[in-house]
Amino acid sequence: MMVEVRKVVIDGEEFEVDIEIDGETYRATIEGQTFEFQIPDSKGGAPRKRGSGGGRKRSGTVSASMPGKVVTVEVGVGDSVNEGDTILILEAMKMQNEVAAPISGTVTEVHCEDGMNVEANVPLVVIEPPVQDED
Repeated sequence: MMVEVRKVVIDGEEFEVDIEIDGETYRATIEGQTFEFQIPDSKGGAPRKRGSGGGRKRSGTVSASMPGKVVTVEVGVGDSVNEGDTILILEAMKMQNEVAAPISGTVTEVHCEDGMNVEANVPLVVIEPPVQDED
């Protein structure tokens, strides 16, 4: 693992960033917030997604990956959503991010509203997958 410290300019503001390189995975820490990313088509071919084994149960609980402000909530309790649908828009570090449903199902809980400030890793929306009959 390699660690570098770089200065970057985001929206005209300069930040000091710690960048950890672990194989094809990069972790950038800016003012205490860590972002993990891969760079497609970098040396060594396309990065493999970790933990995407079929049949594994994925969580329907949606949390913010960093502190931010909820711009709009696009769903309500009882709504049906498909995996990938935008369920809310979150503003963090002066950028608006569309947050997608991680699974298809029915929205059972909404713990945020338009304009609300939220902390990282706090559940915002809970989606229950459809019930599957097991014989």
